[in-house]
Amino acid sequence: MSVSTVEKMIKWVEDNIDDNPTLEKMAHHVGYSEFYCSSKFHEITGVTFKEYVLKRKLSLAAVSLLETNDRILDVAVNFGFSSNEAFSRAFCREYGCSPKKFRISRPQFNYFERLVVIKGVSL
Repeated sequence: MSVSTVEKMIKWVEDNIDDNPTLEKMAHHVGYSEFYCSSKFHEITGVTFKEYVLKRKLSLAAVSLLETNDRILDVAVNFGFSSNEAFSRAFCREYGCSPKKFRISRPQFNYFERLVVIKGVSL
């Protein structure tokens, strides 16, 4: 699998981030097995597919919490979380506080950027 295929995977995830991208759908899109895609994605990017999707969703949700007045439940649903509770648990694990507290305190946070892969090195 070439680096350009992994770049295609990342682009597909980014294009489908609001639609709850799955490994199965991404593998079908690029034409390889789920196992092979998962393995190569992790090998080349340094993060698992699942971790990448979750970190991107949470980063984009954090920005949404800071830049909009949307209800927390709406932010959770917009980023594919099954419930407010599931969103809050994942958010707390990543940022150390609830989405509500995050919105109120407006802390500096580590935004997980879209990965860029160049010659086998993810940036």
